[in-house]
Amino acid sequence: MTNHFGDVVGHSKAILMIGANSAVANPIGFKHFLQAKDRNNTKLIVVDPVYTKSAAKADHYLRIRTGTDVAFIYGLLHLIFKNGWEDKEFIDSRVYGMDEVRQEAKKWTPEVTADVTGIPAEKIIQLATLLAKTKPATVVWALGITQHSTGTSNTRILPILQLVLGNMGKKGGGCNIIRGHDNVQGSTDMCCLSDSLPGYYGLSEASWKYYSKAWGVDYKWMQGRFHSPKWMNEKGFSLAKWWQGVLQEEKTYSSSPIRALWVQGTGITSMAQTAKVKEALDKLDLLVVAEPFVNEAAVITNKTDDVYVLPVCTQFETEGSVTATNRSSQWRSKVVDPLYESKEDHQVMFEFAKKFGFYEEYTKAMKMDIVDKEIKVVKDKFVWPDDAANELARTVKTIGLGGWTAKRLREHQQNWNLFDPITLEGYGKMKGQYYGLPWPSWDTKHPGSPVLYDVDTPMSKGGMGFRNRFGLEHDGVSQLPDERVSVKGSKVKGGYPEITKANIEKVLGIKLTQEEKRKMGANWKVDLSGIIQEKCNEAEVCVYGNAKARAKVWTFPDQIPMHREPIHSPRFDLVKKYPTYEDQTNNFRVDVKFKSEQMEQDWSKEFPTMLVTMRLVNLSGAGMIERTSKYLSHITPDMFANINPELAAKYGLRDGDDMWLHSPQGTKIKVKAQYSNRVTPDRIALPYNFAGIMQGVDMSANYPEGTKPYTIGESSNTITNYGFDVITQIPEFNAGLCRIERA
Repeated sequence: MTNHFGDVVGHSKAILMIGANSAVANPIGFKHFLQAKDRNNTKLIVVDPVYTKSAAKADHYLRIRTGTDVAFIYGLLHLIFKNGWEDKEFIDSRVYGMDEVRQEAKKWTPEVTADVTGIPAEKIIQLATLLAKTKPATVVWALGITQHSTGTSNTRILPILQLVLGNMGKKGGGCNIIRGHDNVQGSTDMCCLSDSLPGYYGLSEASWKYYSKAWGVDYKWMQGRFHSPKWMNEKGFSLAKWWQGVLQEEKTYSSSPIRALWVQGTGITSMAQTAKVKEALDKLDLLVVAEPFVNEAAVITNKTDDVYVLPVCTQFETEGSVTATNRSSQWRSKVVDPLYESKEDHQVMFEFAKKFGFYEEYTKAMKMDIVDKEIKVVKDKFVWPDDAANELARTVKTIGLGGWTAKRLREHQQNWNLFDPITLEGYGKMKGQYYGLPWPSWDTKHPGSPVLYDVDTPMSKGGMGFRNRFGLEHDGVSQLPDERVSVKGSKVKGGYPEITKANIEKVLGIKLTQEEKRKMGANWKVDLSGIIQEKCNEAEVCVYGNAKARAKVWTFPDQIPMHREPIHSPRFDLVKKYPTYEDQTNNFRVDVKFKSEQMEQDWSKEFPTMLVTMRLVNLSGAGMIERTSKYLSHITPDMFANINPELAAKYGLRDGDDMWLHSPQGTKIKVKAQYSNRVTPDRIALPYNFAGIMQGVDMSANYPEGTKPYTIGESSNTITNYGFDVITQIPEFNAGLCRIERA
């Protein structure tokens, strides 16, 4: 989130919710939007392929054909530009590359947009008018936007809409992405990914050297942990396609096939291509699952040997910091000690490190601190989790976690009643801080930043411009704004580059001592001494610079977002006009099909029904925890599909009948037909929170004795269609096709 729920309640006049169903999704943040409606007469607009419970409370509902979000937003932009409703001053002073967006938007008349998206032209005109006339407005989205082969373009076009309307960096505006689970934001910030180090540092040599220093280990030792040094700088396999590292059906780029898999903290059936996941699990030499409840990874496989299930405790049995969807951190206290033989996650990893002989290196950073501007070992033993939190605060500078010490986070937990729930501002002893210190909180005196990119607030109070990350100019055009865009109170007027050792004296107009130069890191991101931050604090300057937002990203396949038809499109007549990407070579160590899959045939002839997935309020993720609850399972005792009665009648299906759903990949699932007018006759909607049955085969016997959930069922991800985002490789969950057959 660029803003936060309280800010929406307090200031938003319109909310565009697209690809999200907050009324039932986790976390349930919908009450905040209802409060905004009551408090401000805020207009709620819901755009979704399914008439959701959120849509039932909306002032305006627009039913969109899944996979056409970019086209829809261009339809709005067409009208905004045509009528001169854009914020010209904001665009001119704070945005780069909008001319190309404007040219593309000219093509998307209401009639063209209606044909592609399925949304009537008059509703598109009505919404464009509302957003242009109602400010500030915020945009809210979730997995319905990201989980597409065009997910990156989707997540770019929505901020572009907000830039055009001048809603970025404003109270009540911004882009507020709702994370799907507790601490998803935290795991993202720690970059539990195969293409980045913690804090979004990337895999460059400079990043590895920085972390080696921060962790107190020799860089050569770190290199020795890899098969060869070159693999340090290469992406690993992604969570979405790790199975190709085992099966190697598509060309892979690795030193050897994957032979062992460790699963911890993820429901593996919540990922797409479950049939391929099962094939890969069956072929592994070793499978280790560390979870509080039996992960379906250990159930859907037919392996009978070399499968180890380690009992890890729940979050009620742990302590430490977690990060909320609005970037605030919260300290969580242990409720009870771990039950039975279960261990906390970190204890499992510590035991692993001891067995493999790198425990001292693994834990050394928690015994270190900054002394006289240099990092040193300061004690013999560490205290968990406080020293782990302090390590993160000391090390992760890219997003500004410097203020997140264990002491401060504990203090916020103990005094949560001294913060305003709307503004997040503290009072009494907590005055001058925002609850949870939403990042960036640059150092231990910084209050946190409740609204990103706000230039009307001093840096020391949470203000900043857009980040300077991609150079000072492109195609001869400066990436820095002029003096019209100066962060309030800043010594430096207008734009300026990110602060480095090489430019700090010139940018800030200061003179460093030789001792300061010796201790200072090459730039603000790797400056463990903290000197760059201190000097910037004195000048009210943000360390990451003050630049223009990029509507044009010249390093991406699409420099501006473009509508591209889903790989398995129900409109083959549009595929030639709006084709998907060319096939990819070596992305996350594997070749990925795009156009070759899309053009193989007109998939809609054999698979005429659109497939949409959704969440259930009583189940989260793969549902493996909640389905062990008798009461939560009773709410949805069977895996089902919402199907329009008209479509059901076509196949002779009554409400509650079993039906087979077939995918273009040759997989199938057996589910209950649940009559619903929430979906139109051209589509069905499936929850993705079930597992335990695989293409009609009951796998109950694979559960260890006494661990079978009260409810099992087919996973919708067995039939989600082949497709992956061109940048992130997030799977395509929400724009597929299927064929219905009566069981």
